[in-house]
Amino acid sequence: MSRARSRAVPLPLLLPALLGLAFLCLPLLALLLRTPWRGLPEQLTSPQVWEALRLSLISATAATAVCLVLGVPLAWLLARTHFPGRGLLRALVTLPLVLPPVVGGVALLLALGRNGVVGQWLDAWFGISLPFTTAGVVVAEAFVAMPFLVISVEGTLRAADPRYEEAAATLGASRFTAFRRVTLPLIAPGIAAGSVLAWARALGEFGATITFAGNFPGRTQTMPLAVYLALQNDPAAAVALSLVLLAVSVAVLAGLRDRWTTAS
Repeated sequence: MSRARSRAVPLPLLLPALLGLAFLCLPLLALLLRTPWRGLPEQLTSPQVWEALRLSLISATAATAVCLVLGVPLAWLLARTHFPGRGLLRALVTLPLVLPPVVGGVALLLALGRNGVVGQWLDAWFGISLPFTTAGVVVAEAFVAMPFLVISVEGTLRAADPRYEEAAATLGASRFTAFRRVTLPLIAPGIAAGSVLAWARALGEFGATITFAGNFPGRTQTMPLAVYLALQNDPAAAVALSLVLLAVSVAVLAGLRDRWTTAS
C-alpha cells in the first residue's frame, strides 16, 4: 500500500510531463505520418540522395578520426594534468557546444579562409585552400563534434583509477607507454561512446558546414544540406533524407542506451 502510494505521480507533475513528451514526439510522429511511403524507395535510390549520403558518411568518419587523434590527448591533458588556466582551457574546448554553428563557420572562415589568420599562410606556402572543399566539410564537422568526444573521454579518465598508471611507471614504463598500454584499454568504452556521439554530431552538422564549405552537390553537400535544399524544391526527397538521419540518430541512441540511460 505505502509502496503504491510512493509510486503515484502527482497530477501537477504528470500533466507537464505528458505535454513535454508530446512536444518532443509530435514532430517525429508527423514526419512518419507524412512520409510518402510508396514513393520512398524511388527517393532513396536517386543519385542525389546517394551522393549526399556517401559524402556525409565519408566526411563524418574523417571528422571523427580527426577528433580521435586530437581529442583523446586533449582529454588526457584536462583530466590528468594540473596547470594554470586549465578551467579556461576546458571552457574553450566546450565552447562549440553552445556556440551557434553559423558563428563557428564564420570563425573558421576568419581563421582558415584564404585571407584568414592561418589560412593565408596555408595558401601561400602550401597552396592549401580549405573553404568550399570536401576537406573544409571535415574541418567544420570536426570543430563542432570534438567537444562531445573530449567530454566523454575526460569523464572516463577521471573515473579511471590512476594507480594503474602509477604502477606501470614504477615498473619502468614511460608515461606514454603507460598511457598506451594501460590507460587506453581502461578508457576504451568512453572513447567508443565519445566517437559515436562525435560521429552522429558530425553527420548532422549544418550551420558551420554551409558557412565554411558551402553547398555544392558532390563536393560539400552533405545530407543536412541536401534536406534544406530539397525542402524548397522537392519536399518528398527532403522527407526521405530526414528519415535516414532519424534512423541514424535512433541507432546511435540505441547503441548508447546502456551508458547514457539508467534502468527502470
